[in-house]
Amino acid sequence: MTADIRDRPRLAHEDILRLNFIRKTTPFIFRRHYRTGLRSHIMAVLDRVDVGHEAHGVLVGKVRWFPKPVPLRMLRIFRTRFENLKAAQEELARVRLVNHYLAPDYVAGSEEFLVDYVSDGRRDMLLCGLQEYVGGEVIDPWARLDESYLRSLMSRLQVGQGRSERVDFGQWLLCVQKEARSFLDRIRAMIREADLVPDLAGVGNLLLTPSGRIRLVDINNISEVSSGSSIPLDDRGYPVCDKSIQALASLQEKVAGEPVDDAHPLYGRFLDNARIREVEAIVRRFHLNMASSSGASSYPQA
Repeated sequence: MTADIRDRPRLAHEDILRLNFIRKTTPFIFRRHYRTGLRSHIMAVLDRVDVGHEAHGVLVGKVRWFPKPVPLRMLRIFRTRFENLKAAQEELARVRLVNHYLAPDYVAGSEEFLVDYVSDGRRDMLLCGLQEYVGGEVIDPWARLDESYLRSLMSRLQVGQGRSERVDFGQWLLCVQKEARSFLDRIRAMIREADLVPDLAGVGNLLLTPSGRIRLVDINNISEVSSGSSIPLDDRGYPVCDKSIQALASLQEKVAGEPVDDAHPLYGRFLDNARIREVEAIVRRFHLNMASSSGASSYPQA
């Protein structure tokens, strides 16, 4: 087993306790989250008492329930290796910019910190974050996003909230559209003013909350929006910038209910048919490479 946690495919509670910057006596349980992926380990921070209730149950009347614990926070351990402090600070600056444009309503609030990580006697910088837990359902920009899809999301959100009263779908949809327009306005402002776009392409990066608000929960991969004709790739070889702009257009048309103007400078460049075909060819090669190396990907197949 590789000693460096950045190279480990998954972590458990005991692995977190062995980290030199974590107290060995803690009232919390660390549980691997299903969205752990290419760029970070994600661990749910759970109350030990809640975990006990999940295992042994609690009596409600004469019925024993086994409630699933709700995370207090999400601990992110980034896999990125930084050449020096300046590189780490640049990554932190990008995260702060995302928070500047989207916080507090449209991003899961997060407090990032750099630690002195010790492994096999070697010291290195490690970027971590304690992130707000957001309850909701994944809204997939590559899904149909039609009325049937949104109705199913609303139903699952009601069940997750334990709500039994009837919610008017029409009113809820109007709220979703309004919130989506506000979210997308902020993303476009970030692109226009900072030349940056967060990763909107990965499945699970966006959650729809019971109130109808879209919130970004993955801030691992923030890319520059280039003005050139070349297709930029991230450090894993994925065209995340192009796919994020495509996701932006999909959400604008299908969720916000606003037409996509092909003559718009942003969309005109990134939604050009020839460019889209080239991007999809890169995506296919990316997934082939991931499959050959047995790596997991949070990105949809082309």
